[in-house]
Amino acid sequence: MNRLDEQYRGLLAEVLHNGIEKQDRTGTGTLSRFGHQIRHRMSDGFPILTTKKVAFKTMVTELKWFLRGDTNIKYLVENGCHIWNGDAYKAYKTKYGYDDIDCPLSVGEFITKIKTDDKYRHLGDLGPIYGAQWRSWGNKPYLDQIEDLVINLKTNPNSRRHLVSAWNVEDLGRMTLPPCHYSFQCYVADGKLSLMWNQRSADLFLGVPFNISSYGLLLLLLCKETGYEPGELIGSFGDVHLYKNHIEQAKEQISREPFNLPKLKILSSDILTGEFEYELSDYKHHESIKAPLSN
Repeated sequence: MNRLDEQYRGLLAEVLHNGIEKQDRTGTGTLSRFGHQIRHRMSDGFPILTTKKVAFKTMVTELKWFLRGDTNIKYLVENGCHIWNGDAYKAYKTKYGYDDIDCPLSVGEFITKIKTDDKYRHLGDLGPIYGAQWRSWGNKPYLDQIEDLVINLKTNPNSRRHLVSAWNVEDLGRMTLPPCHYSFQCYVADGKLSLMWNQRSADLFLGVPFNISSYGLLLLLLCKETGYEPGELIGSFGDVHLYKNHIEQAKEQISREPFNLPKLKILSSDILTGEFEYELSDYKHHESIKAPLSN
Protein backbone atom coordinates (compact mmCIF):
# COMPACT_ATOMS: atom_id res chain seq x y z
CA MET A 1 0.00 0.00 0.00
CA ASN A 2 1.19 3.51 -0.83
CA ARG A 3 0.75 5.21 2.54
CA LEU A 4 2.73 8.28 1.47
CA ASP A 5 0.19 9.53 -1.07
CA GLU A 6 -2.61 8.72 1.36
CA GLN A 7 -1.02 10.83 4.09
CA TYR A 8 -0.34 13.65 1.66
CA ARG A 9 -3.89 13.64 0.30
CA GLY A 10 -5.09 13.63 3.89
CA LEU A 11 -3.09 16.79 4.54
CA LEU A 12 -4.57 18.42 1.43
CA ALA A 13 -8.07 17.57 2.63
CA GLU A 14 -7.37 18.79 6.18
CA VAL A 15 -6.20 22.19 4.94
CA LEU A 16 -8.98 22.49 2.36
CA HIS A 17 -11.78 21.68 4.82
CA ASN A 18 -10.40 23.05 8.09
CA GLY A 19 -7.84 25.65 7.04
CA ILE A 20 -7.94 29.17 8.43
CA GLU A 21 -7.75 32.02 5.92
CA LYS A 22 -4.53 33.97 6.38
CA GLN A 23 -2.67 36.67 4.50
CA ASP A 24 0.99 36.11 3.59
CA ARG A 25 4.07 37.98 2.42
CA THR A 26 3.32 37.24 -1.27
CA GLY A 27 -0.14 38.82 -1.16
CA THR A 28 -1.77 35.66 -2.55
CA GLY A 29 -3.52 34.52 0.60
CA THR A 30 -3.64 31.01 2.06
CA LEU A 31 -5.67 28.40 3.86
CA SER A 32 -3.52 27.31 6.79
CA ARG A 33 -3.25 24.70 9.54
CA PHE A 34 -0.55 24.37 12.18
CA GLY A 35 1.40 21.35 13.36
CA HIS A 36 1.23 18.19 11.25
CA GLN A 37 3.51 15.26 10.48
CA ILE A 38 4.01 12.53 7.89
CA ARG A 39 5.92 9.27 8.42
CA HIS A 40 7.22 6.98 5.69
CA ARG A 41 8.97 3.61 5.94
CA MET A 42 11.72 3.62 3.33
CA SER A 43 11.22 -0.12 2.86
CA ASP A 44 7.84 0.72 1.27
CA GLY A 45 9.55 2.41 -1.69
CA PHE A 46 11.11 5.71 -2.63
CA PRO A 47 9.09 8.65 -1.24
CA ILE A 48 7.78 10.46 -4.28
CA LEU A 49 4.13 11.30 -4.92
CA THR A 50 2.34 9.32 -7.60
CA THR A 51 -0.93 11.30 -7.66
CA LYS A 52 0.88 13.85 -9.78
CA LYS A 53 4.22 13.85 -11.56
CA VAL A 54 6.99 15.33 -9.44
CA ALA A 55 9.87 17.02 -11.32
CA PHE A 56 12.44 14.58 -9.99
CA LYS A 57 15.49 15.83 -11.91
CA THR A 58 14.79 19.40 -10.82
CA MET A 59 14.67 18.24 -7.20
CA VAL A 60 17.95 16.35 -7.63
CA THR A 61 19.67 19.44 -9.03
CA GLU A 62 18.54 21.54 -6.08
CA LEU A 63 19.79 18.95 -3.56
CA LYS A 64 23.17 18.78 -5.32
CA TRP A 65 23.28 22.59 -5.11
CA PHE A 66 22.65 22.48 -1.37
CA LEU A 67 25.29 19.80 -0.81
CA ARG A 68 27.86 21.75 -2.84
CA GLY A 69 27.40 24.67 -0.46
CA ASP A 70 26.40 26.84 -3.41
CA THR A 71 24.09 29.84 -3.02
CA ASN A 72 24.15 31.27 -6.55
CA ILE A 73 21.42 30.30 -9.02
CA LYS A 74 23.93 30.08 -11.87
CA TYR A 75 24.49 26.35 -11.17
CA LEU A 76 20.74 25.77 -11.03
CA VAL A 77 19.85 27.49 -14.30
CA GLU A 78 22.77 25.86 -16.08
CA ASN A 79 21.23 22.53 -15.08
CA GLY A 80 17.64 23.36 -15.97
CA CYS A 81 16.37 24.14 -12.45
CA HIS A 82 14.43 27.41 -12.30
CA ILE A 83 12.62 27.23 -8.94
CA TRP A 84 14.77 29.96 -7.35
CA ASN A 85 14.63 32.37 -10.31
CA GLY A 86 11.72 34.36 -8.93
CA ASP A 87 13.37 34.90 -5.55
CA ALA A 88 16.62 36.05 -7.17
CA TYR A 89 14.79 38.42 -9.52
CA LYS A 90 12.68 39.88 -6.71
CA ALA A 91 15.82 40.48 -4.62
CA TYR A 92 17.50 42.19 -7.60
CA LYS A 93 14.57 44.56 -8.09
CA THR A 94 14.34 45.32 -4.37
CA LYS A 95 18.05 45.97 -3.98
CA TYR A 96 18.21 48.43 -6.87
CA GLY A 97 14.80 50.01 -6.32
CA TYR A 98 13.23 48.81 -9.57
CA ASP A 99 9.56 48.12 -10.10
CA ASP A 100 7.86 46.20 -12.90
CA ILE A 101 7.69 49.33 -15.05
CA ASP A 102 11.19 50.76 -14.93
CA CYS A 103 13.19 47.54 -14.34
CA PRO A 104 15.89 47.47 -17.05
CA LEU A 105 15.94 43.68 -17.31
CA SER A 106 13.00 41.32 -17.72
CA VAL A 107 13.18 38.13 -15.68
CA GLY A 108 14.26 36.21 -18.79
CA GLU A 109 17.02 38.71 -19.57
CA PHE A 110 18.09 38.70 -15.93
CA ILE A 111 18.52 34.91 -15.87
CA THR A 112 20.35 34.89 -19.22
CA LYS A 113 22.79 37.53 -17.95
CA ILE A 114 23.58 35.49 -14.82
CA LYS A 115 24.07 32.38 -16.91
CA THR A 116 26.28 33.91 -19.62
CA ASP A 117 27.86 37.15 -18.38
CA ASP A 118 30.30 37.06 -15.45
CA LYS A 119 29.68 40.76 -14.78
CA TYR A 120 26.12 39.88 -13.74
CA ARG A 121 26.84 36.62 -11.91
CA HIS A 122 26.84 38.25 -8.46
CA LEU A 123 23.20 39.18 -8.95
CA GLY A 124 22.33 35.49 -8.78
CA ASP A 125 23.60 35.07 -5.23
CA LEU A 126 20.87 34.52 -2.64
CA GLY A 127 22.92 35.17 0.47
CA PRO A 128 23.90 32.57 3.10
CA ILE A 129 20.92 30.24 2.56
CA TYR A 130 20.78 26.44 2.89
CA GLY A 131 24.02 25.38 1.24
CA ALA A 132 26.11 27.98 3.05
CA GLN A 133 24.74 26.91 6.43
CA TRP A 134 25.04 23.19 5.71
CA ARG A 135 28.64 23.41 4.52
CA SER A 136 30.17 26.59 6.01
CA TRP A 137 28.35 27.73 9.14
CA GLY A 138 29.76 30.70 11.05
CA ASN A 139 33.07 32.51 10.77
CA LYS A 140 36.42 31.04 9.76
CA PRO A 141 37.20 28.31 10.51
CA TYR A 142 33.80 27.34 9.11
CA LEU A 143 31.81 24.40 10.43
CA ASP A 144 30.93 21.84 7.76
CA GLN A 145 27.77 20.37 9.25
CA ILE A 146 27.39 17.66 6.60
CA GLU A 147 30.95 16.41 7.05
CA ASP A 148 30.52 16.41 10.83
CA LEU A 149 27.23 14.55 10.51
CA VAL A 150 28.75 11.77 8.41
CA ILE A 151 31.70 11.37 10.78
CA ASN A 152 29.52 11.31 13.89
CA LEU A 153 27.01 8.85 12.39
CA LYS A 154 29.90 6.46 11.79
CA THR A 155 31.74 6.95 15.08
CA ASN A 156 28.97 7.70 17.58
CA PRO A 157 25.70 6.32 16.21
CA ASN A 158 23.84 6.57 19.55
CA SER A 159 24.40 10.31 19.82
CA ARG A 160 21.34 12.56 20.06
CA ARG A 161 23.26 15.36 18.36
CA HIS A 162 22.99 14.22 14.73
CA LEU A 163 21.47 17.56 13.80
CA VAL A 164 21.99 19.94 10.86
CA SER A 165 20.48 23.43 11.02
CA ALA A 166 19.99 26.11 8.38
CA TRP A 167 18.39 28.57 10.83
CA ASN A 168 21.41 30.76 11.61
CA VAL A 169 19.84 33.74 13.39
CA GLU A 170 22.89 35.91 12.81
CA ASP A 171 22.60 35.44 9.03
CA LEU A 172 18.83 35.63 8.53
CA GLY A 173 18.91 39.30 7.52
CA ARG A 174 21.36 38.55 4.71
CA MET A 175 19.29 35.71 3.22
CA THR A 176 17.03 36.34 0.23
CA LEU A 177 14.57 33.93 1.85
CA PRO A 178 14.92 32.49 5.37
CA PRO A 179 14.92 28.67 5.33
CA CYS A 180 11.50 27.04 5.18
CA HIS A 181 12.85 23.57 6.02
CA TYR A 182 15.18 24.79 8.72
CA SER A 183 16.76 21.64 10.21
CA PHE A 184 16.98 17.87 10.07
CA GLN A 185 17.98 15.24 12.60
CA CYS A 186 19.21 11.69 12.10
CA TYR A 187 18.68 8.66 14.32
CA VAL A 188 20.35 5.24 14.27
CA ALA A 189 18.74 2.09 15.70
CA ASP A 190 19.05 -1.61 14.80
CA GLY A 191 21.44 -0.80 11.97
CA LYS A 192 18.94 1.56 10.32
CA LEU A 193 19.26 5.27 9.73
CA SER A 194 16.17 7.46 10.00
CA LEU A 195 15.80 11.17 9.21
CA MET A 196 13.32 13.77 10.41
CA TRP A 197 13.20 17.24 8.89
CA ASN A 198 11.50 20.27 10.41
CA GLN A 199 9.67 22.87 8.33
CA ARG A 200 8.36 26.21 9.62
CA SER A 201 6.52 27.03 6.39
CA ALA A 202 5.09 24.28 4.20
CA ASP A 203 3.74 25.22 0.75
CA LEU A 204 1.66 22.08 0.60
CA PHE A 205 0.94 21.86 -3.11
CA LEU A 206 4.25 22.92 -4.70
CA GLY A 207 6.94 22.85 -2.02
CA VAL A 208 6.16 19.85 0.18
CA PRO A 209 6.27 17.24 -2.65
CA PHE A 210 9.81 18.44 -3.43
CA ASN A 211 10.78 18.40 0.25
CA ILE A 212 9.55 14.85 0.74
CA SER A 213 11.60 13.47 -2.14
CA SER A 214 14.63 15.65 -1.44
CA TYR A 215 14.98 14.47 2.15
CA GLY A 216 14.23 10.91 1.10
CA LEU A 217 17.11 11.13 -1.37
CA LEU A 218 19.36 12.75 1.23
CA LEU A 219 18.59 9.88 3.61
CA LEU A 220 19.64 7.33 0.97
CA LEU A 221 22.84 9.29 0.27
CA LEU A 222 23.68 9.29 3.98
CA CYS A 223 23.02 5.54 4.10
CA LYS A 224 25.38 5.06 1.16
CA GLU A 225 28.08 7.04 2.99
CA THR A 226 27.66 5.33 6.37
CA GLY A 227 26.63 1.77 5.52
CA TYR A 228 23.33 1.84 7.42
CA GLU A 229 20.05 0.59 6.01
CA PRO A 230 17.33 3.23 5.46
CA GLY A 231 14.74 3.38 8.23
CA GLU A 232 12.02 6.02 8.48
CA LEU A 233 11.59 9.41 6.82
CA ILE A 234 9.59 11.86 8.93
CA GLY A 235 8.42 15.36 8.05
CA SER A 236 7.28 17.77 10.79
CA PHE A 237 5.44 20.88 9.61
CA GLY A 238 4.54 24.12 11.34
CA ASP A 239 2.41 26.38 9.13
CA VAL A 240 0.97 23.98 6.53
CA HIS A 241 -0.77 26.04 3.85
CA LEU A 242 -2.43 26.01 0.48
CA TYR A 243 -2.22 29.18 -1.56
CA LYS A 244 -5.65 30.28 -2.69
CA ASN A 245 -4.65 29.87 -6.34
CA HIS A 246 -3.86 26.18 -5.64
CA ILE A 247 -7.26 25.14 -4.30
CA GLU A 248 -8.71 23.64 -7.48
CA GLN A 249 -5.44 21.84 -8.17
CA ALA A 250 -5.52 20.33 -4.67
CA LYS A 251 -9.07 19.08 -5.22
CA GLU A 252 -7.97 17.43 -8.46
CA GLN A 253 -5.08 15.66 -6.75
CA ILE A 254 -7.26 14.41 -3.90
CA SER A 255 -9.55 12.74 -6.46
CA ARG A 256 -6.73 10.61 -7.89
CA GLU A 257 -5.89 7.08 -6.81
CA PRO A 258 -2.23 6.42 -5.94
CA PHE A 259 0.08 3.99 -7.73
CA ASN A 260 2.72 1.83 -6.06
CA LEU A 261 5.87 3.69 -5.05
CA PRO A 262 8.98 3.36 -7.23
CA LYS A 263 12.45 2.20 -6.25
CA LEU A 264 15.61 4.27 -6.15
CA LYS A 265 19.15 2.93 -6.07
CA ILE A 266 22.25 5.04 -5.38
CA LEU A 267 24.87 3.87 -7.87
CA SER A 268 27.70 6.08 -6.64
CA SER A 269 28.00 8.98 -4.26
CA ASP A 270 30.40 11.58 -2.91
CA ILE A 271 28.12 13.53 -0.64
CA LEU A 272 30.78 16.11 0.24
CA THR A 273 31.12 17.22 -3.39
CA GLY A 274 27.41 16.99 -4.09
CA GLU A 275 27.99 14.45 -6.83
CA PHE A 276 26.07 11.21 -7.08
CA GLU A 277 24.49 8.88 -9.60
CA TYR A 278 21.19 7.12 -9.11
CA GLU A 279 18.64 4.91 -10.82
CA LEU A 280 14.92 5.61 -10.34
CA SER A 281 12.79 2.72 -11.58
CA ASP A 282 9.07 1.93 -11.86
CA TYR A 283 7.92 5.50 -11.25
CA LYS A 284 4.30 5.32 -12.36
CA HIS A 285 2.38 8.54 -11.82
CA HIS A 286 -0.58 10.64 -12.87
CA GLU A 287 0.04 13.65 -15.08
CA SER A 288 1.48 16.84 -13.59
CA ILE A 289 -0.84 19.56 -12.30
CA LYS A 290 0.25 23.11 -13.10
CA ALA A 291 0.08 25.76 -10.39
CA PRO A 292 1.65 29.24 -10.09
CA LEU A 293 4.58 29.82 -7.74
CA SER A 294 4.16 32.70 -5.29
CA ASN A 295 7.33 34.67 -4.51
